[in-house]
Amino acid sequence: MNVIYMDNNATTKVAPEVLEAMLPYFSEYYGNPSSMPSFGGDVAAKIREARENVATLIGAAPDEIVFTSCGTESDSTAIRAAIESYPDKRHIVTTRVEHPAIKNLYENLSKNGYQVTFVPVDNHGHLDLDYLYQNLSDDTAIVSVMWANNETGVIFPIEEISQEIKSRDIVFHTDAVQAIGKIPIDVNNTGVDMLSLSGHKFHAPKGIGALYIRKGTKFAPFMVGGHQEKGRRGGTENTAAIIGLGKAAKLAEKHLDENGYERIKGLRDKLENNLLENVQNTIVNGERDSRLPNTTSIAFEYVEGEAILLMMNEHGICASSGSACTSGSLEPSHVLRAMGVPFTAAHGSIRFSLSRYNTEEEVHFIVEKLPPIIENLRALSPFWKKAMGT
Repeated sequence: MNVIYMDNNATTKVAPEVLEAMLPYFSEYYGNPSSMPSFGGDVAAKIREARENVATLIGAAPDEIVFTSCGTESDSTAIRAAIESYPDKRHIVTTRVEHPAIKNLYENLSKNGYQVTFVPVDNHGHLDLDYLYQNLSDDTAIVSVMWANNETGVIFPIEEISQEIKSRDIVFHTDAVQAIGKIPIDVNNTGVDMLSLSGHKFHAPKGIGALYIRKGTKFAPFMVGGHQEKGRRGGTENTAAIIGLGKAAKLAEKHLDENGYERIKGLRDKLENNLLENVQNTIVNGERDSRLPNTTSIAFEYVEGEAILLMMNEHGICASSGSACTSGSLEPSHVLRAMGVPFTAAHGSIRFSLSRYNTEEEVHFIVEKLPPIIENLRALSPFWKKAMGT
């Protein structure tokens, strides 16, 4: 059975070109990049090239890029660096729809003496910007707002937010893990101080990420050790993964330059529109215009998302009922709850997230198989029968 993988916001396959670039650094070129001899120096040169590729993808300078193990580490590093750099400031701001890497850290900090403001969203997933701005103060150390939501794909107005925040001398961080490689990003147009990214979201391996730190931003390292990353992140470099990240960044830049995201958006829209037309009591969660081109969160009312996933799996279709970090929970996602999605829809919400490897044939297959699945599940649902008056 062929697998149709549409859970790319959870993780992506490693691109063949990325794997090919990495393999020699497991065996042939295994020197420590911090070593002086040429055996390590040649490896160091490839790391510099990877750093340049990542920087180019987001419009940064190479020395503004620090390699980390993942997006979560990048997020924690940025936030803890800000509060350590401004120890007298005890207020921090984020949104109600952040990834758990941010949400759970802020909740932890709230138990340790920090006042946390969680900015709400409306039923389209739009931030209440007035609420955000009204809650900024001289005591605010950092504002952290994701670039795009991992469940709905809704894109937040990072440039607009940064203009307001920078006028108040507050550190601004964005978790851009879901946006990198899917939409063009230029940090020079935003004014963000720090930006997190993760390789496995755009066809690099798991276990590698990066943190952009704007020149001049106060910074205290999260991992203290050796001189690696100019003292900003201690520990021997994960050479092969860093080289893979650099190659993936180069491929992502090429894909964006070729308007590859338009092809993905076309496939996403075809999938979404066909399901809306062929399955009654079905809605799209969140804004349909300003969102990532690869993402759709579709709510099938009066059925359970986990049951939908199990039955799709029998046909080799892989999707998600929420973010990868919350899919083990039976509770509706905190994102959908924050948006006020009705209980009958939130429990039946499925996220499809495409990549450049998906095809039109795969979309047709899902559109053929999914409507009967929903029909069969609703036939067994007492909530559906009650809603239909049967």
